Amino acid sequence: MGVPGGPVRCRRAGLLRRGPGAARVRRAVPDGAGQLPGRSPVGRRGPAAGTPVTRRPNVVVVLLDDVGYGAAATFGGAIETPTLDAMCGEGLAYNRFHTTAICSPTRASLLTGRDAHAVGVGTVLNSANSHPGYEGVLRPESATIATVLRQNGYSTACIGKWHLSPPWESSQAGPFDRWPTGQGFDKFYGFLGGETHQYQPTLYEGTAPVEPSSDPGYHLTEDLVDQSIRWIRMQRSMTPDRPFFLYLAPGATHAPLHVPPEWSGRYRGRFAHGWDAERDRILERQIERGVVPDGTRMTPRPEEIPGWDDITDDERAVAERLMEVYAGFLEHTDVQVGRLVGELRRSGDFDDTLFFYIVGDNGSSAEGGLPGSVNYMGALQGITESPADTLAKLDEIGTADSYPQYPAGWAWAMTAPYQWVKQIASHLGGTRNPMAVTWPNGISGSGLRSQFSHVNDVAPTILEAAGLEPPGTVNGVPQEPMHGTSLCYSFDDPAAPERHTTQYFEVYGHRSIYHEGWMASAHHGGVPWGVALPGKGRPFEDDVWELYDLEEDFSQAVDLAAAEPERLARLQAVFEREAGRVGILPLRDARVSRTRMPNLAAGRKRFTYHPGAVGIPESNAPRMIGRSWTLEATLDVTGRPRGVIATMGGRAAGWSLFVGDTGRPVFIYRTFEIAVAELVPDLVLTAGRHILRVDFTADSDGLGRGGTLVLTVDGTEAAGDRLAATPPAVFSIDETFDIGLNTGSPVGDHPPAYPFEGGEIDRVDITLD
Repeated sequence: MGVPGGPVRCRRAGLLRRGPGAARVRRAVPDGAGQLPGRSPVGRRGPAAGTPVTRRPNVVVVLLDDVGYGAAATFGGAIETPTLDAMCGEGLAYNRFHTTAICSPTRASLLTGRDAHAVGVGTVLNSANSHPGYEGVLRPESATIATVLRQNGYSTACIGKWHLSPPWESSQAGPFDRWPTGQGFDKFYGFLGGETHQYQPTLYEGTAPVEPSSDPGYHLTEDLVDQSIRWIRMQRSMTPDRPFFLYLAPGATHAPLHVPPEWSGRYRGRFAHGWDAERDRILERQIERGVVPDGTRMTPRPEEIPGWDDITDDERAVAERLMEVYAGFLEHTDVQVGRLVGELRRSGDFDDTLFFYIVGDNGSSAEGGLPGSVNYMGALQGITESPADTLAKLDEIGTADSYPQYPAGWAWAMTAPYQWVKQIASHLGGTRNPMAVTWPNGISGSGLRSQFSHVNDVAPTILEAAGLEPPGTVNGVPQEPMHGTSLCYSFDDPAAPERHTTQYFEVYGHRSIYHEGWMASAHHGGVPWGVALPGKGRPFEDDVWELYDLEEDFSQAVDLAAAEPERLARLQAVFEREAGRVGILPLRDARVSRTRMPNLAAGRKRFTYHPGAVGIPESNAPRMIGRSWTLEATLDVTGRPRGVIATMGGRAAGWSLFVGDTGRPVFIYRTFEIAVAELVPDLVLTAGRHILRVDFTADSDGLGRGGTLVLTVDGTEAAGDRLAATPPAVFSIDETFDIGLNTGSPVGDHPPAYPFEGGEIDRVDITLD
């Protein structure tokens, strides 16, 4: 698979064959030969063009989560990002880099070099269905870049968020083929789902659950960078001549917005002017810094989002605090990435490391809804807190006792100057993200790069930099050609004609097509919050297409559809061609077209679990929402018992049966911030066999209904309580169902793991009504 003679330095523009349309220069380069205004290149520059590289470069890909184009100060935002500043100053800043508009597809495209639908991950795994392109299952015909690099002598590690394992394959029952260690990574340390609690995360090492940390100063992003540094040091100690590939994907800045108060405190009072004014300030700074061209227009606020002056004082107070926490979270994350960069410099590896710093897997997230929330998992399902309740908890926002997300207005502000946000693949606010690239030994220039680029370009770029051809077969499976275009042609030539000239986008029916400098866009209706509750979709033929000349209209602000109907029709035809190529015709909206997928709990009403059954995804555990149920635990107590017996969910919402430090059994059920029931009988479990039973009798069938809880100990009713409401859809996205200990954030007021001791759990039986 390797190129004869070994790896070569990325070749200068003109030495590689151009694709169709490549002769057309996409955009005038700002003064300074592509250098970011006000920034000068620092550090060592690479060798002259054509100089052979004696070894393949190390590769690091850092992918942040839910960061809009205008959030980071480097790209005009108000949030300090010193590491991104340094990387762009020393290396390259891509201001027309694009993602897919949502997390799982972006990750699939990044790691395979193909279009997301073509590899089977056209939507977020939470919305996967059986339609072609949306199954949420990586296809063997599209091997990951980790697999290819490992088969060519690289050490490989995935640290952080994965979100590419189907839920029915995400328990300890396996199979583990689509976990990171089955997709080319020697090491995995991180979480499988779309999000996790930052202080008490649900983590795995390899394929085994990791017991939560009891350190009160723990934070996930810091842990992930620590793990990355340790892994690199191990490679240098044991295999110093072997190149490495590190994929670091923090959960930051995806909700929940968790950061120590000293970080959010830096932004106190800095967002009192509100989201409308902040967008204008961002655009001014973007033009000043040269990351958007002079004359770029601001796009209007969607009518679905209120203006800052249209909300109440209390709502503004909540929104301001949530934005302060988000800002601290992003700066904290960037500083942690800086620790990794510092380690590479200290070890002498930085100059020979091709480093991609991708600031967001999509635009910023509006999933906190219009008001934002202390506990956004409820807001995502249509359960919002009252402003008074939220105000009373302002000081909790960002702590372990919160599960917050900022308002949709701030998400929109953070994508300035573009339209819309995450999920909206029709517009640049959902798909355009900053990217910095450094490689001192392989890139001779620095500054701005404005060629159109896409997340599927990263894998081909890595292969060319390493002197490797995309393999025709991997593990005996013929491979789908990569759809991305290597960016090496742009490394040393800011004026090189762009080579990625056509790219489609589609998420939830929102769709667009980029083709030779133009973009056609069709918004498919609805809003990007409340996605956990599917509704009725509208016919695709009712969508209105828009047309933009992105060479003259950098921010996608001037709709030319009425003026150029023939051009629009041609671009619509290109979209149909591309959609047919990746197999997603007829189009379907994954928000409402949710066909059944495999499920380990499907069709069952009786379940028996034993100790060791931990880390079971909620989606494949007993479905205890919207119905009555009974839980019965049989224990053999030999000493002073304490610890978790059975639990599902976490701090956002869930239930837990445990024995407290006093030896008294406890059952707690939490429905976000709106309802909590706690059953604590006045008795202590003594030595011997005990049967604890919890009955939930729903008021009536239907999602969100309340009901009555009764705890019975050894056949005698010991405690009862009324539960006002239950979740409409889910307790959480990433928390799990566990027997004998807690693998994520605790529902109850007890330490994070809290394994059962002082006896043994014989069995836990669950019966669904």
